Amino acid sequence: MSKLLQKCAEAGLKMTDQRKVILKVLEESEDHPSVDTVCERAKKIDASISIATVYRTLGLLSELGLVVKHDFGGTFARFEVKPDHDHEHHHHLIDTETGQVIEFQNDELETLMHKIAQELGYDIIDHTFEIFGHKIKK
Repeated sequence: MSKLLQKCAEAGLKMTDQRKVILKVLEESEDHPSVDTVCERAKKIDASISIATVYRTLGLLSELGLVVKHDFGGTFARFEVKPDHDHEHHHHLIDTETGQVIEFQNDELETLMHKIAQELGYDIIDHTFEIFGHKIKK
């Protein structure tokens, strides 16, 4: 049983065959797919899956905190499975020309964010960090 499927079962979410396909698509995604992309990939496995089913399932998974919904400043949301551990925590660099999302980790950035919060009298509970840019042309 996949980690995501196990977490859904623990949360009491009814697992239909269509939902299992959607979970499989999310877990196998190396990118941050949109609802349309998830639906397109899921339909290759099960042609009966509708866009409405994908929307509902992603909404439920997001509400349960099992997937993260990203805006990335675009016109549509993109999704990824929520990391299990802090060592999997990452940030995003979004290429404004291609839409490519690059994940990165940086210990110096984490240290600086915590230092800033502490200087302002806060403890960080959670955060997101997104950088928007385009490739430097040589």
